[in-house]
Amino acid sequence: MPAHTNSTWGGRFSAGPAEAVAAYTDSQHYDRALWEQDIRASKAHARMLGRQGVLTADEAARIIEGLDAVGEEIRAGTFTWQPALEDVHMNIEARLTELIGDAGKKLHTGRSRNDQVALTFRLFVADALEGWRKGLVALCEALVRRAAEHRQDILPGYTHLQPAQPVSLAQHLLAYAWMFRRDAGRLGDTLKRVRVSPLGAAALAGTTYPLDPQAVADEVGFAGILANSMDAVSDRDFVLEALFDAATIMMHLSRLCEEIVLWANPAFGFVRLPDAFSTGSSIMPQKKNPDVAELMRGKTGRVYGALMGLLTVMKGLPLAYNRDMQEDKEGFLDANATVSASLSIMAAMLGELVFRTERMREACTAGFLNATELADYLVAQGVPFREAHHVTGQAVAAAERENKGLEDLTLPELQALSPRIGDDVYRVLQCAAAVERRETPGGTGPRSVGRQLEALRRWLETVSIQADT
Repeated sequence: MPAHTNSTWGGRFSAGPAEAVAAYTDSQHYDRALWEQDIRASKAHARMLGRQGVLTADEAARIIEGLDAVGEEIRAGTFTWQPALEDVHMNIEARLTELIGDAGKKLHTGRSRNDQVALTFRLFVADALEGWRKGLVALCEALVRRAAEHRQDILPGYTHLQPAQPVSLAQHLLAYAWMFRRDAGRLGDTLKRVRVSPLGAAALAGTTYPLDPQAVADEVGFAGILANSMDAVSDRDFVLEALFDAATIMMHLSRLCEEIVLWANPAFGFVRLPDAFSTGSSIMPQKKNPDVAELMRGKTGRVYGALMGLLTVMKGLPLAYNRDMQEDKEGFLDANATVSASLSIMAAMLGELVFRTERMREACTAGFLNATELADYLVAQGVPFREAHHVTGQAVAAAERENKGLEDLTLPELQALSPRIGDDVYRVLQCAAAVERRETPGGTGPRSVGRQLEALRRWLETVSIQADT
């Protein structure tokens, strides 16, 4: 049996959609999350209508008061959601009309659900991005704090997951801090394009009412209005950009998770997992699994899926609005929950992670991490780099045959490979010295790491001041 006709658009219809269709097209079970932004945008619209004389001052005031009352009901959990009204926007308008009478029916003057939904969702996305940015700042603070604690500790740096050169633990942690700082900057750039109001576009062609769209944009904190009404109601670039940012954040988190998983394995033994961020086995009592890091790594796929899903939705849509665009919200809502929780949990986990620095230092003795030091030493003695590289390779092969490190080869053994090697080579072959010597900008040397810490601290102070203002 057909469902009841929706009173907001049903004048042209003799019957409503079939129940299965009504359920299939319903969005309020997830877009209720946008209620606060919808009320915020509607209040700005009502004020503008009052100033422009489209509504009387009394009508505008009653609408705003009524919207506040609706918001209180939703916040208190006493609001009754009506499935027949399809979405959050129509539910709010219907309740507003119940509370204040016919004046509530005038709220929609000069706008369509097309531009209304677009503005509401832009506000929601902007709020979400600000939340992610705060989460990134907190995560960077945790990384900077832990890096400052471990400026003197060294561990193997890897390429191809093979031992490469020794680095400081601070340098390793700061690499992630710089990634997440880039993410925060990317969000700031995206916000410039999110915070543009589509209101005034109406369904697609604009409106005949004497609206002031810029006033609405100003009130909700947006910088401007979209220049083309058809683009305004059909654009979802702002969601796609936000989802790309989310995917990049999760990719960076996943890389950090992967290292935590590896480092927690006894084969590495570089970290001890906090009990609060790990689980055990139902059958193997010795197990302490990095489940939080693994799950966060896995949840990255959900966010990628949201981005690819919306790209697929948008790729074949003609102008202007199409109902396909309703599919923009569930993926973003899920991504928002995933990113927000992941950033918070990672910052907390980093704060409690125990770094086993002696095990890290011990690991530097395996894998010939000081081979590049020997090659650089030879270059400093006037040996061409390619020849120095060849001699060092011979030294590594000789040490492997004898199950030694390069630093354990005798001076005669080394001089048999190159007479330019002196006894001062042993100081160069120390892993700690290898770290200390790399003071190029961005390098792992202590002064370079100190400059990185200072730069990141200045940035954190700047973003904190901006948040306060």
